[in-house]
Amino acid sequence: MSRPLPEKLTAPELDLLSPMLNQEGNGWTADFRGLTLRTALQPIYSISHKRIVGYEALIRAFDTDNAPVLPVQLFQLPASEAENLLLDRLCRYLHIRNYSCIRDELNWLFLNVSPRVAAGASHSDSFFGQLLKKTGLPPHRIVMEIVEQPTDNAERLRETVAYYKDLGCLTAIDDFGAGHSNFERIWNLSPDIVKLDRTLLTRATEDHKARQILNGIVSLLHQSACLVLLEGVETYDQAMIAIDAGVDFVQGYYFRKPTIELEGIDIQPADFDHLLSDYKQQTQVTLDPTRQLVSFFDGFFQTAIDRLCSGTGMQQACRELLDHPAVSRCYLVNAEGIQIEDTLISDAGVRNLDPRFKPLESTTSADWYRQHYLRQALAQPEQLQVTAPYLCVTGAYMCVTMSQGFYDNGQLRVLCCDILSNPMGTEISKS
Repeated sequence: MSRPLPEKLTAPELDLLSPMLNQEGNGWTADFRGLTLRTALQPIYSISHKRIVGYEALIRAFDTDNAPVLPVQLFQLPASEAENLLLDRLCRYLHIRNYSCIRDELNWLFLNVSPRVAAGASHSDSFFGQLLKKTGLPPHRIVMEIVEQPTDNAERLRETVAYYKDLGCLTAIDDFGAGHSNFERIWNLSPDIVKLDRTLLTRATEDHKARQILNGIVSLLHQSACLVLLEGVETYDQAMIAIDAGVDFVQGYYFRKPTIELEGIDIQPADFDHLLSDYKQQTQVTLDPTRQLVSFFDGFFQTAIDRLCSGTGMQQACRELLDHPAVSRCYLVNAEGIQIEDTLISDAGVRNLDPRFKPLESTTSADWYRQHYLRQALAQPEQLQVTAPYLCVTGAYMCVTMSQGFYDNGQLRVLCCDILSNPMGTEISKS
C-alpha cells in the first residue's frame, strides 16, 4: 500500500525514504504515488575481458494491476523540485538495496542521477555517503551516470561530480553524442567513463563515413583518458562495429535485455569468443587488399624508381603507374618532405577532379612531412609503404597512398602514388 508523501520535502534523507521501501523475498520494492517501483539490471560487458564488468540499474514502475508504467510517465509525476529530488534518491536507494543482495563482490553498479538533481543538489550532499555507509556497498563499485544535457549551473554540476569522486565513486557521462554533447563537458568534468549514445551506432550501421567518425570519437575519448562504453547494441552487425570502433565496454539487447529477475543474472555469459573470432577473420580479409596493393604495384614502383635514377623525367618514369585505372596521381618528395615538382595527374585522377576544390589542386613545393606514409618511407628506404584509406587534402576524395624511399645520386627521395579508394578492390584485380 502506498504511503502518503509528507507535505514538506526539502532534502530527503534515509529516515524519510526507508519507510517507502518494502522487502520482498531476497529483493526490495518501493512505493511512489500509488506505483510499485522495481530494479531492473542490464549487464555491461568488457570486450577484451569477454565478461560482465558491471550492471546499469534501471527503474521499472507498475500500477495497482501490476501493469507496467513507462519510465517517462513516472518521472513526470513529481510536482516540485523537492519531489523530483525525492524520486531520484528513492530510485538510487532501491537500486543499491537490491544490488547489495546479489552475490557479486567485484563488478560496478551504474546509477543514473538526474542532471537537475546533480546541478541543484548541495555540494555537501550527505545522502549518498550515508546510503553507501548504511548498505555497506563500497563507493569504488559505483559509477554515477550524468545524462548529457545542458545545465543552468555548470559550476554546481562540476562540484557535484567532484563530490562523487571524493566519495570514491567513478563518474560517467551518459548519452554522449546526442543533442547537447560536446568535448568541453568531457574536459570540464573529466569523467572516468563516457557512454556513447545509441544514435551514433545507428548512424554507423547505415553509413560508412559515420562509422569512421565513431572510430575517431572513440580515439579522442581515449586520448582524453576516458574509458568508452557503447550502448544500444542490438544486432550482430552492431556488435562487430563496436568491436572495430575500439570501445572498451558494450551494452544492449544483443547481449542481454534489462531484467527485474535479479537472481542468477550473471549466469548466461555473452559469446565473445565467437564475435572476436569473426572479427579477426574479417580484419584479415580487409587487410588482404593492402597486401595485394604492395604485391601488385611493387614492380611498377621499382621500374619508375630505376628510370628516375637513370635520369628519366617523372612523366616518362611513371607512365605505367599513371596508366593504371586506379591510380589518381604521382609525385616526388625530398628528404625534408618538400614536393620537388608539381603532381602528375592520371586520366582517372582528372575524372575525379572536383572544381569546388580547385584551390587545393596545385601542390608544387607542398610540405608533406607531417604525413605518416612519408616519414615511414624516409625511415625505411627501399620498402614500399601503404596507408589505410583516408581523405586526400588535394581533392577531398578518399584514397590510399603508396610511397617508397630511394637514393638518387646520394640524395634521399620518396616516390608517392595516390590510389583511389573506391575502385581498389575491383580495377586492381582485373588488371
